[in-house]
Amino acid sequence: MKRRKFFFLASSGVAGIALAPSCQGSKKESSLSSSEEALTLPAGEEPAYRKVVKTSFSSGNVKGANDTIVVALIGAGGWGTNLITQAADIGENMRVKYVCDVDDTRGGFVIKELKKKQNFKPIRVRDMRTVFDDKEVDAVFIATPEHWHALATIWACQAGKDVYVEKPISHNIVEGQKMIEAVMKHERIVQCGTHNRSAKEAITARDYIKSGELGEIVAVNVKSLFPGPVPLNEKENTEAPGTIDWDMWLGPAPLVPYNVTRNKSWKYYWAYGGGEAMTNQVIHQLDMVRLILGDPGYPSSVYCLGGRYFFDDNRDIPDYQMATFDFGKYVMTIEAGQSTPYLQVSPPEVRYGDIFPTWKVNGTRVEILGTKRMMFVGRMGGGWQVFDKDGEVMAEQTAEYHLKEHLVNFFDCIRSRKQPNAGIVENHKSTVLVHLANMSYKVGCKYLDFSPEYEAILNNSKAQDLAFYQYRKGFEMPKEI
Repeated sequence: MKRRKFFFLASSGVAGIALAPSCQGSKKESSLSSSEEALTLPAGEEPAYRKVVKTSFSSGNVKGANDTIVVALIGAGGWGTNLITQAADIGENMRVKYVCDVDDTRGGFVIKELKKKQNFKPIRVRDMRTVFDDKEVDAVFIATPEHWHALATIWACQAGKDVYVEKPISHNIVEGQKMIEAVMKHERIVQCGTHNRSAKEAITARDYIKSGELGEIVAVNVKSLFPGPVPLNEKENTEAPGTIDWDMWLGPAPLVPYNVTRNKSWKYYWAYGGGEAMTNQVIHQLDMVRLILGDPGYPSSVYCLGGRYFFDDNRDIPDYQMATFDFGKYVMTIEAGQSTPYLQVSPPEVRYGDIFPTWKVNGTRVEILGTKRMMFVGRMGGGWQVFDKDGEVMAEQTAEYHLKEHLVNFFDCIRSRKQPNAGIVENHKSTVLVHLANMSYKVGCKYLDFSPEYEAILNNSKAQDLAFYQYRKGFEMPKEI
């Protein structure tokens, strides 16, 4: 296909709202509509963040080992509770001052647990801005729904807080760019939640590939296939209960009536995320394999197919997607879905033991095909193995689950001001891949030419609109980062 040498850029009136029906299975259009203000990207210029990227920060805020790091949890759901509890268990000189959640029914358990661990009861608040206004707070853990990640991170950076932000870091391409600008301007440590970056086995796998023993890379296949399918029992709209600040929960997303299904199953709606298997899960494997491959740049094209194949319900996201990226010297594919009950994630005996996954039924494996041999890689403690044509294991390394190491690295970097393992720049590059897959899907499963230089779609105006987002009044992206 001949590449077109011009850009279709979103205007301030339509950016972020042109979502075509999916190419199969879904009869709905995206719920992202109704806007107040759009971000725009200058034509013919590289993204502004590239001019301000720094490899090191000032040492002015270095903390000693005897200095207590004061932190807050923002988003006290299941994973946020697990994250802050593990952080409290690693032996770091750290104190959790706040547990913030817009839903009063969440956070009670972790507050009790933290009181036992630190002999201090964290303060419960609804509005994250209360946390940002407290000058005693050094860092925040952001474990909100995805549509809040970017704005919360930028607000935190502006308030002088270091950040641990869950994956995926952004809800669209431009958000990630703005996050980098904020991190660099305010020189904040931001550790992203893709904790495979702290896995020793990812480094040894990278070294093996560098040695040439795998040969030239010809294809990379990334799996994110989970048990299912699961029907959605969508409830009727109701008045929001008094236990939740629904306006704050929605934040930058469009204003809609309260619905318990949206609240509890937000991963099924484009307005709040990019899909459980796609953005919320496959980003782990994608970021890990980018590290193993030496952190390549962006692809020149993407093509994504998929649809809702099992249940004709009101979910926005598809049951299954398959995306193909052109990296020039090799092709990368993603398979993402929740309709494979015979596949599994690595069980505890793999994550915490010294055995490998059963690769043929492992739904989160990565396959790296070389001209000499092939490598299987497992996320989160799965390790890696290399096979030759006869199925003989030529090299391997077991591993253990490494969230603790990732948290330790975050606290070390808060003290030293060194860059963390999962920094914002490379994480943005990884996250752009899942955004591109969803962009292709949302405009009807179209082939999209992508400019690595400008981070823009070259051949589809509706797809390029999706690189932007509309922010509801009161929750706008700051004009001054």
